[in-house]
Amino acid sequence: MKKLLIWLGVLLVISLCALTIYGLMWIRQYQQLADEEPEIILSPSLSDTTYCTMDGVPLKMDLYFRESEAPWHVLLYVHGGSFTSGDKRNGSGVVDIPAMTARGYAVAAINYRLMPEYPFPAEVTDAKCAVRFLRAHAHEYDLRTEKIGIWGGSAGGHLSAMMGLTNGDPGFELGENREYSSHVDAVVEMFGPMDLTQPMSWLQRQLLRRAFGTDSPNDVRLIEASPIRYVTRDAAPFLILQGEEDTAVPAEQAQALYETLSGAGIDVTLVMVQNANHNFKPTGGPIDPTRTEISDIMGDFFDRLLK
Repeated sequence: MKKLLIWLGVLLVISLCALTIYGLMWIRQYQQLADEEPEIILSPSLSDTTYCTMDGVPLKMDLYFRESEAPWHVLLYVHGGSFTSGDKRNGSGVVDIPAMTARGYAVAAINYRLMPEYPFPAEVTDAKCAVRFLRAHAHEYDLRTEKIGIWGGSAGGHLSAMMGLTNGDPGFELGENREYSSHVDAVVEMFGPMDLTQPMSWLQRQLLRRAFGTDSPNDVRLIEASPIRYVTRDAAPFLILQGEEDTAVPAEQAQALYETLSGAGIDVTLVMVQNANHNFKPTGGPIDPTRTEISDIMGDFFDRLLK
């Protein structure tokens, strides 16, 4: 009996060590993916403008534009960060800002309230307030806001999708400038989680627990925060960009959104990026299309729908 207890104790220690090593490996892998976010320093044309104040928090926006090309069509960029971190001057999509301004767009990059301190849908109401701010101040900033596009990656992709799927939904309309529309007319969604109730990696489930307070697929918090459940015939057109080798957000998430949007009759395009992990990190070879080509695909999509 004593030997059996000793062996059980040894097995328990080995199991705990194995789980710890496995967890550390996932954390290291995720950190490597996060570190792969582009290091680019941009100088905004206008910086740290308060676009809205929510729960006493002044929310800031940077504006990027080329002086000689006003009035500008408008795009909104929203950063990622696992729902709990990030900044308007970082994230996978920040490298696309120069490519968009080169096409004559003004790009508004925003900070928004982060989980878990501010639960879902705080970030959605913030982004809608940003769109209304841009329309309210269109004359002041020389903007053309009849149509507005949005893009973001990872958690920013999730937020971009929510924006394009909840046009006209009063449940997400809070804050200033309510007399203006928060409607967006084109969405570029990059490797964001679209159905939080579906199987994900161990690490992703831990990140969901940290952000939402649960990782249970039956929990109403994850159900209500899943963009795919908001798909209707009124959704904005979508361009979905997804790495085939993404180990953080499975490619099946992008495929499911594409099929659901297509089934609803929405203008949607899915581009699977070969040899691309999360944040389009090259895995197993050069990514195809290249990062520059991805920016071109995005620009062509926005041009077709917004100009």
